[in-house]
Amino acid sequence: MVIDDPVMVSYRSTVVRMAVGCALPLFSQYSEYVDAGGLMSYGPSLAAIYRRGAIYVDRILKGTKPSDLPVEQPVVFELVVNLRAAKALGLELAPTLVARADRVIE
Repeated sequence: MVIDDPVMVSYRSTVVRMAVGCALPLFSQYSEYVDAGGLMSYGPSLAAIYRRGAIYVDRILKGTKPSDLPVEQPVVFELVVNLRAAKALGLELAPTLVARADRVIE
């Protein structure tokens, strides 16, 4: 399980390459690790977070004081599964898990 922080993001491709090279399943909260070859991710959608951030920037640029804006938590979460990575690891994922995934890499 990769606990994400700014340092780990800068080494994402190296972390994924090492996990794949050692035949280790890699889980993360962000789908970018799965896109790079990791097994699975479940966490907030960065696209949704960026969209909400843009709305906040727009409101601030239009004169709203940042202290007047509410604090928000992510509301959109994604489950992404990489079936290629599962096959390479010799894993068979439950069909119900794959069916629940928001995105499946085949």
